[in-house]
Amino acid sequence: MKLVICIIQDEDAPSLLADLMEKKYRTTKLSTTGGFLRSGNTTLLIGIDEDHLDDVLRLIDENGKTREITTSMIPMSLPGDGYVPYPIDVKIGGATVFVVDVEGFYRF
Repeated sequence: MKLVICIIQDEDAPSLLADLMEKKYRTTKLSTTGGFLRSGNTTLLIGIDEDHLDDVLRLIDENGKTREITTSMIPMSLPGDGYVPYPIDVKIGGATVFVVDVEGFYRF
């Protein structure tokens, strides 16, 4: 048995969840926040048999879209300096996936 931990952008999560539910994969959804851009993410915990791993990874790949956004970065400054943000293009989206072996699984 495997535990798939998938971190995906909030706007990509509904389509992925719909695809997972259609294939009857049980999923736990957690609302999370990214550290770099501090934007909303969804973390999915998906427990599956090992023979379903390729199918789940394919669904994640199909639903995790990458895109570029322009955001303002806060420059490092000394106390008393003025704040002048500057725009930067950042690639976001896709998914970060961890696959973990499960020693035991229980449902009560």
